[in-house]
Amino acid sequence: MDFDLTDEQALLRDTVRDLLNRHYNPESRLAAIGTDLGWSRKVWGQLAELGVLGLSFAEKDGGMEAGPVETMLVLEEIGRRLAPEPLLDAVLVPGGLISAVGTPDQRQRILPEVAAGTKLLAFAHGEPGSRWPDHAVATAATAQGEAYTLTGTKNPVPHGDCADDLVVSATLPDGDLGLFLVAADATGVDRTAYATVDGLRGAQVVLDGAPAELLGTGGDATNAVNEVLTRAHAALCAESIGAMEESLRLTTDYLKTRKQFGVTLSKFQTLTQRAANMYVSLELARSMSYYLTASLVDAGDPVIASRARLQVSRSARHIGQEAIQMHGGIGVTSEYPVSHYVARLTAIERTLGSSLEHLRVLTAQVADYAQPEL
Repeated sequence: MDFDLTDEQALLRDTVRDLLNRHYNPESRLAAIGTDLGWSRKVWGQLAELGVLGLSFAEKDGGMEAGPVETMLVLEEIGRRLAPEPLLDAVLVPGGLISAVGTPDQRQRILPEVAAGTKLLAFAHGEPGSRWPDHAVATAATAQGEAYTLTGTKNPVPHGDCADDLVVSATLPDGDLGLFLVAADATGVDRTAYATVDGLRGAQVVLDGAPAELLGTGGDATNAVNEVLTRAHAALCAESIGAMEESLRLTTDYLKTRKQFGVTLSKFQTLTQRAANMYVSLELARSMSYYLTASLVDAGDPVIASRARLQVSRSARHIGQEAIQMHGGIGVTSEYPVSHYVARLTAIERTLGSSLEHLRVLTAQVADYAQPEL
């Protein structure tokens, strides 16, 4: 199988890498996540100018109509620099839902602004007491003529604190799952913002008779949500690869410079073997990330997504723990970058299902596997 990038894909990767390298180092990232917003609108605008924000949208909706490989390359660079810009939470997931379900008028009204960086979205789906993969949606949609109002609580809503519009899942009067557009500043919408363990942002959104616009023409949106979340799994895997690569680089550089007993740590065979094992874990995770990305050329397979997430989570845990241990005391300090990479990898592992939950999904499929003939 050919894993070589095209010239255009390599140019996209290198351009995004150069942009993020110019704006983010450990100190500047700490300054960015320490603001009320938690990320840089300047960087966001430059990503929009490059076409990154509209990468996955159709050309008629103001996008570039790129494929999953291009999205993977961008997310790897975001993970490599720990860039806090909410590409996944404010564009790919909610924008993907609007692309999949929205009417032509809704797509053309919203997506060009998202691609231009002037409108921020968020997907309000998770609810207190529910967890992946069984998101029980208690938020209720009440029809009032041709309009709707929503009542319920959504938490966590990744980057829901800064969103202009929310894409909200709610139960329709007939029991199906519906998707709705809700203005974040509408009457009946109350947002409580908070910082997450990895320095990013989230919000609890309480809806109390909030006016809402039905996304699309109605019908059950469960399949559309599952397909978009499968793509989100691929994006999380790609971001993890970038973060693991940089964690490994920081660790090997440290072994080459830190001295003990008059020699660098890289002279100790046990430590070099542990670093080699970190590299093996990284390549296992990369292979599964590529496998999942390749599957997205079709509709995507949630079983493949769980396979990839399980291996990526295991690799991330191994690499993160080894990076901390081989750095010693400084590895856990906020002043040293490796601790922030481990925090982000830990947060990703808990997003859209932990490794244990993905393992449960896979074990439930064992009885369906074809048995070899004897």
